[in-house]
Amino acid sequence: MDNLLDHLCETVTRARTVEELTRPLLELLEDITGFESTYLTVVDLERGVQRVLYARNTRQMQIPEGLSVPWHDTLCKRALDEGRPFTADVGQCWGDSQAAAALGIQTYASTPVRMADGQLYGTLCAASDERQELTSQARNALTLFARLIGQQVEREQLLQQLLQANARLAAYAATDALTGLPNRRALREMLHQQLAQGARQGTAVLIAFMDLDGFKAINDTYGHEVGDLFLADMAERLRGAARAQDFVARYGGDEFVAVGPGPAPGPA
Repeated sequence: MDNLLDHLCETVTRARTVEELTRPLLELLEDITGFESTYLTVVDLERGVQRVLYARNTRQMQIPEGLSVPWHDTLCKRALDEGRPFTADVGQCWGDSQAAAALGIQTYASTPVRMADGQLYGTLCAASDERQELTSQARNALTLFARLIGQQVEREQLLQQLLQANARLAAYAATDALTGLPNRRALREMLHQQLAQGARQGTAVLIAFMDLDGFKAINDTYGHEVGDLFLADMAERLRGAARAQDFVARYGGDEFVAVGPGPAPGPA
């Protein structure tokens, strides 16, 4: 028992992803239950599909990773609907399940993996093609492991949301809100990169500075809303006229800058 606890603590401490957590837990679950197959599934309720995400198979029965089956025909759904997390006689309880018959499942245990709000993520299962019993220790392990996996899923989802939010903030900080072009800050960074690359490759860097003469008259005559529309249209025209490798930015006001690679210097 102490070895199992040590292994569990080490697994939880080191795991950085759902897979890194789940695979050792499936091995532990196999040791605790004695069942030959342990696996984690994900459930897509909208599509009505259950898919085996990770699996551990130690003897004859094989639960293949990536296997997808209709959710309505799965033992997991029946177990949830009937409140029957374990049976040592699948044929007697759910003899009409095609998935169970195809896999040769005789003994089956399952517990749902849920998010903090109760949303169903998937199921953690153990199965055997022989009749076996499930100890109270194994039942507790199923419940604990499912909770740990659910928490890890939420951590990964939160991290992904934070990365996406950071990416959006970075894009917002480098984009001119009116025209959608890169702003002065992004231009400065790109210019440093282009100059450094030109120095390494021995090529020139072309810089074009554009100032819209008479723009103030548009604002004074037609108003700032029309002036903004004019600037946005000019930005789109500049973007369309630029080469694929050019970088067009709004420098500020009615000023735009284009930066791009130039030719290598000719012979002296």
